[in-house]
This record gives sequence, structure tokens and C-alpha cells, in this order.
Amino acid sequence: MNPFAALGLDARPDLTDEEVRAAWRSIAASAHPDRADGGNPDSYAAASAAYAALRTGWGRSEAYADLIGRTIPPARPSAAPAPAAAARIGRAARLVPARIRHGRPAFLALRVLAAAGLAEITLHARAGTAATAGVLAGIIVWLAITARGDLAPPPGR
Repeated sequence: MNPFAALGLDARPDLTDEEVRAAWRSIAASAHPDRADGGNPDSYAAASAAYAALRTGWGRSEAYADLIGRTIPPARPSAAPAPAAAARIGRAARLVPARIRHGRPAFLALRVLAAAGLAEITLHARAGTAATAGVLAGIIVWLAITARGDLAPPPGR
């Protein structure tokens, strides 16, 4: 349903509250079911729903975005990352050795050894249980969160 069309308005995001209210009142006056001639309940219901959707600036912008989203076909997702994203990932990967070297490599090595030791103990103690996967995931998360402090900040920060 196009709420702009239900109120007889052009679909534009810059409509004012007064324009929407005036369109609603015009339709409500001619189609209200309490009129002596019975009005037009279907038209009134459609206009009421449209006014509820368009009465605020936020609602108008959402309705407009929905209309635009229907008319422009969505972009097909690609399997490969965009060239700009691939370049950023490649740049970040090239910076990892420098961030380790200029950070605290001894602390990072101790953390990695501790994580590997705990993972080894976990695998030998309860190999094959559901808890093993949870403990290993916890060890990986702990390493990822704490090891970040042992890396030098990226250039420019």
C-alpha cells in the first residue's frame, strides 16, 4: 500500500505536517462513515491508515524509503568482498607483524602459550563433550580480547 497515494499526495520526503493533515481532513470530511449518505468506509479506512503512517516526519521518511526500496531492485550480494574492503583487509593483515613487534611481544607470546596450554588440558580432560566446545570458545574469546592490549596501536592513532 502506498500511503502517499491513499492521501492523494506526491511521494516526497519533504512534506510538512500541515500538508499531510490537510489531505487527511479533506478525505475524512468526504468519506467518513458517519455522514448522512454513509460515506465511503473503505476509503476512510485507507486514508486513516495512511495518515497514521505519515503524520510524523519520521513516518514520512520511513514510508518514502519503503517506496524507493520497492522501485529500485536490491543489489545482488557478491561472493567476493568489494575491492575497497579487500584493500583494507590486506592493509590490516600487513600491519599485524609491525603491531606485534612494536607492541608487547613477550606478553602476547605468554598469552598465546597460556591459551594453547589451557586448550590442550581441556581437550585431554573432557574430549568429545559439549562443554569442551564452550571452554575452547571461551579461551579463544579471552585471547582475542586480552591480546589486543599487547599490540601496538595502528598508525595514525
